[in-house]
Amino acid sequence: MDIKEFKTIRIHKATTKNKHTFYTPSQFLYSMATPLCPYFNNCGGCSFQHVDYQEQVENKKTNLAKAINYSDIKVFSGDSYHYRNRMDFVFGFNALGLRKRRNWKEIVDINKCVISNDTFNILLTEVRNFFKETDYFDIRKKSGTFRYAVIRTPPNDSSISFVLNEDSTKLKDAIDKIKEFAEISTAKNIVVTYVPSKTDNSVSKEYFVVKGNDFLKTTIVGKEFCFPIQGFFQNNPNMIEKMQQYVNDLLKAHDRTYTHLLDLYGGVGTFGIINAELFKTVTIIEGEEDAIKYAQINITNNKITNTKAMVLNDKQLKKVTLSTPLFVITDPPRSGMNPKTIDRLRELKPKVMIYISCNIEQLGKDLVKFSDYQIKSAALFDLFPQTPHTEAVIELVLK
Repeated sequence: MDIKEFKTIRIHKATTKNKHTFYTPSQFLYSMATPLCPYFNNCGGCSFQHVDYQEQVENKKTNLAKAINYSDIKVFSGDSYHYRNRMDFVFGFNALGLRKRRNWKEIVDINKCVISNDTFNILLTEVRNFFKETDYFDIRKKSGTFRYAVIRTPPNDSSISFVLNEDSTKLKDAIDKIKEFAEISTAKNIVVTYVPSKTDNSVSKEYFVVKGNDFLKTTIVGKEFCFPIQGFFQNNPNMIEKMQQYVNDLLKAHDRTYTHLLDLYGGVGTFGIINAELFKTVTIIEGEEDAIKYAQINITNNKITNTKAMVLNDKQLKKVTLSTPLFVITDPPRSGMNPKTIDRLRELKPKVMIYISCNIEQLGKDLVKFSDYQIKSAALFDLFPQTPHTEAVIELVLK
C-alpha cells in the first residue's frame, strides 16, 4: 500500500465490554495511510483505510489477545486490497452503489470497489452501463423494482443475482431487461431473486435462473466445493485457503487413532470434507437445509465415503449419536454457540475442539464456559482488511 502520510494520534480511553478492553484505530498510536478508495468516509464500508495495514493487523491481534486472555497468537494476512469476491450493490436514483456512512437510506454511487477483485469490478461495470436508468426501489416509499445486484466472483466462476421487489407492478419489464443483459454479460451465472417490499434482504428462496446455474464452484486445499449463489461462503479465497490448511495441520499434529470428527455449523461441508481422511468417521451438522444439500453433493463429488451431513438446529445436538473419542470443529455465526450446544459439548468432552469465530467478543464469552479445556494455540486470520472484522482459530484441548 502506498503510504504518503504519517501522523501521531493520541491514545484515547478504550471501550470496555464484558471485562475485556477493545480498541478502535482512534484509540491507538498509529501511522495514517492514504485511503486507496475515493469514497472513503462517505461510503459506509472499509472504515480502517486511513490506518497503516500492518497496524490494523496488530490492533486486531491485541483485541483477540484481550478477548481470550492468551497472548501467543499467530497472525496470517494477505492482500490488503482487491481480495473480496462478493458485494451487495444497491440500485438508487442514477446510482449503483453502497450505503452511505451514518445514513443507510442514502446510496453512494460507486464506479469501482477497491477491496474487490478485478473480475468483480468488470461485472460491476457491466451492470452499471446496462442499467443506467432503472425503476429502482425507493426504501422510504417501499416502491420500485430493482433493489440489489449481488455480485460474486470466486476463482474461475461468477454470478449476479438481481434482487427485485416482488410487489412491483413492473416485474415483467425488469425481467425482460435482465434477460437481454444476460446475453451480453461475461457473468457465468445470473439469477433473479424476489423479496417483499417490507423487508431489506438480498437473498430469498424465491428465485429463478436466467443463465447458467444457481450455484458456484471453487477449489480449496485440493477439494472441489459447490455452494448456492444465495448461500453463505467466505469472501476472501486466498485467506480461506490458508485457514483451511492451518486447521488441517493442527489436526494432523494430534493422535487420532480411531477418532471421529464433528463439523458443527458445517455449511456446505468444507472443514469436514477437507479433514475427512484424518478420521474414522465425520458428521457434518448445519441448520440450513440448502447448505446441507450442497454438503451432500460435495461429499459425493469428492468421493468421501466416511462422512455424513444432516440438517439440525444446533441446540438439538443431543439428538445425534456421536462416536468417541471425538474431535470437534465449531464455526458458529456471530452470535456464538447456543447455550444448549455448549452444555452438550461439555457432556461429550471431545479430546480437541477447534473454535473458529468471526466475533472475538462472543468468542471470549463462550471460551470461559469450557473450564475443562485449555488453549493450546490461537491464530488470527485477517479475512477482512480495511474493516474492523477478523477471523480467529482457537485450538482447545481437554485438561
